[in-house]
Amino acid sequence: MAKGPEKNTKNKALHTKLLNRKKAKLQEEKKEKVLRLKALVTKMNQQKNENDSEKE
Repeated sequence: MAKGPEKNTKNKALHTKLLNRKKAKLQEEKKEKVLRLKALVTKMNQQKNENDSEKE
């Protein structure tokens, strides 16, 4: 039986590596965004509490 052409596993491995890197980067950005939002919310809540205590 004749075998087909050899598979190009080198490019496939590089492609997988790049995709994994991209996924990791996106996950990291997502985590950073969540942390920034949490920090912003806590800051706004502190300001709100300070304003409420000043009014009383």
